[in-house]
Amino acid sequence: MHARGDGSLARVTDNHAAIIHTTALTKVYVGPNGHPAPMPAVDQLDLDVRQGEIFGLLGPNGAGKTTTIGMLTTRVIPTSGQAWVGGIDVVAEPARAKQLIGVVTQTNTLDRSLNVYENLYFHGRYFGMSAGDAKSESLALLERFHLADRADAEVVALSGGMAQRLMVARAIMHRPAVLFLDEPTAGLDPQSRLSLWEAVHDLNRSGQTVLLTTHYMEEADQLCERLAIMDHGHILALDTPAALKRSVDADTIVTVHAGDRTDELAGVLGRVDGVVSAATAAGAVQVNLRGSGRGVLPRIITAADAAGIDVEDLSVAEPTLETVFINLTGKELRD
Repeated sequence: MHARGDGSLARVTDNHAAIIHTTALTKVYVGPNGHPAPMPAVDQLDLDVRQGEIFGLLGPNGAGKTTTIGMLTTRVIPTSGQAWVGGIDVVAEPARAKQLIGVVTQTNTLDRSLNVYENLYFHGRYFGMSAGDAKSESLALLERFHLADRADAEVVALSGGMAQRLMVARAIMHRPAVLFLDEPTAGLDPQSRLSLWEAVHDLNRSGQTVLLTTHYMEEADQLCERLAIMDHGHILALDTPAALKRSVDADTIVTVHAGDRTDELAGVLGRVDGVVSAATAAGAVQVNLRGSGRGVLPRIITAADAAGIDVEDLSVAEPTLETVFINLTGKELRD
């Protein structure tokens, strides 16, 4: 949506329009001693999210993902830079911006004094819905998120997956232009995670724009049309998951562990016929190969033996988003 001159809202009709736009968005936290942190939590972030897409911020804890969402949803005031959601400056007009957004945070924020149905109903009333509309929309959302049989239940009786689905239902109750999901499946069991993925895909098919943060590679790969890999407040790469994996310039990744001789082993394996590149990353040697690498694997073992280096472990896989992250940072995607 974009703000009109009369203060009402007009839905963006261009499917490629940026519904979220940031320019040099920066957040520097101040410590208890009054001094700024040595590094910004988010540093000069330029970002565009298109209307109608599922966009992901992938990175480890501490990468700046939650702070970015905090600034976009008015909960965190930027140190500098600007951010717009639906054409509204979130710093200059936070109250108007809140009308356009739905937020699901990492923590359970359901009202424990209300039952499942009431958590939806009163959220709708808070956002200006009539009593009739709030009731009908609440009942529809309970059906949509498979919670109709729990309408009268206390929220403390819900499983983690049910509570998360209820928070998503509540976040879209007022039909926001953008739904923000901050680590939406953290702590959920695999079945609940898949159920929530299905719900997010369903929302997106109906036109909902979604921005989510995650440190789960599979989640980013399965859900996101585009994603930005973040670390230490910076975007390191931004593209579709498939394009990011192609950027590794390899068809097969062989990871070789050799104790404390990884630097030496990388030099040895880089000269093996059929190896595109070999580099030390995350305490192992990552060997990039073209094709399946079937004929190269024996040569890798032979080369290590000839150099007097004992191979402790060897694994073979296709490039993943973890591979991309390791290539960019030289370390694993830590929790």
